[in-house]
Formats: sequence, C-alpha cells, structure tokens
Amino acid sequence: MFNDLTSALRPALVMTLLFALLLGIAYPLVLTGVGQTVFPSQANGSLVRDKGVVIGSTIVGQAFTSDRYFHSRPSAAGKGYDGLASSGSNLGPTSEALVDRVKGDLQTYQAAAPGRLVPSDLVTASASGLDPDISPEAAFYQADRIARTRNLPVATVRALVEQNVDRPMLGILGEPRVNLFELNRRLDAIGAKQVR
Repeated sequence: MFNDLTSALRPALVMTLLFALLLGIAYPLVLTGVGQTVFPSQANGSLVRDKGVVIGSTIVGQAFTSDRYFHSRPSAAGKGYDGLASSGSNLGPTSEALVDRVKGDLQTYQAAAPGRLVPSDLVTASASGLDPDISPEAAFYQADRIARTRNLPVATVRALVEQNVDRPMLGILGEPRVNLFELNRRLDAIGAKQVR
C-alpha cells in the first residue's frame, strides 16, 4: 500500500512543479516579452509623456474641471478618477444622494447651455469610474462653452471634436466615442498655435 502511495505521489508532485514552472513563470514571461516587443505602449499603460514627464494615459480617465477643457463623466473612484480606487458608486436609482448629484450636475450643464438636452454620460458615472471616453454628443454639447472661454470659433471646436471621434470597429463593434485626454491635448495645441 505504501508503495502505491509513493508511486502515485511522485508523478503528482513532478507534474505540479512542472506546470507551476511552465504556467506560473515561463508563460507569463513569454507573454510579457511579446507584449513589450509588439505593443510596448499598450503593455506599459498607454502613458502619454510631455518632455519626458508622464502627464496621463489614454486609457484611464482624468478629471477636467476648468471651463477651458471638455469635462469628463462623473467619477466615483476614490475622490474622482483615482486609479487605486476604481469602482462605481453602488448607488441605486432610488438613492437620494445619487438623485441629488445628478440634479446638481444637470443644473450646472443646463445653465451653460439653456434649452438643450444634456447628454446622459455627462451626468452618469461609468462602472469603473475611470472611463476615458465620452460620447460625441457630450463633446459637441460642450463646444460652445469651450469656444467662448478660449475665444475660438465654434466651428473650429466642433471640427476638432469631429476629427477626434473614434468610430466603431468594422462599423458595428462598439459605439462612437471621443477620448477626452487626447481631445483636450489637441485643444491646447490649437490655443498654442493661436498665441504664436
């Protein structure tokens, strides 16, 4: 009986060790190497650098609160767009706190553009709280405020939004969206050209 246990235990331990080495060390190292070689930017978080300093990421949302910038969706991640606290608010549709926040946001946006419907993604948070994109409608909704604040023609701001709309893959996968970080960077580039 002891021989049967020993003869069964030895191959089990060898296979466990082999698969631990193969799947726990070799496989992750190979995938990391392929990712760093083929997709280095994406493998490192799609970080954006300005003069060597990391200023953000195109895949993690950031809070833009100045009237000079397109505003992002509300975020419940930590104190807002905190990558270490990614989450939704878990507030349900009957929550007074959620209703009060949405009403406040609606009033703010309606005051800036009276008589226009506020796109829902400007007053509702995403599930992760770190969504880097807004809908084209939400970006166009803010174009008048941006143009007024930056002394730009509205047509210029609207054209910038149109140029930055990411269309669905193959025309059917996903929804049109605008990456807010990239849009605001290009907006700053326009302002820098006009100052010169």
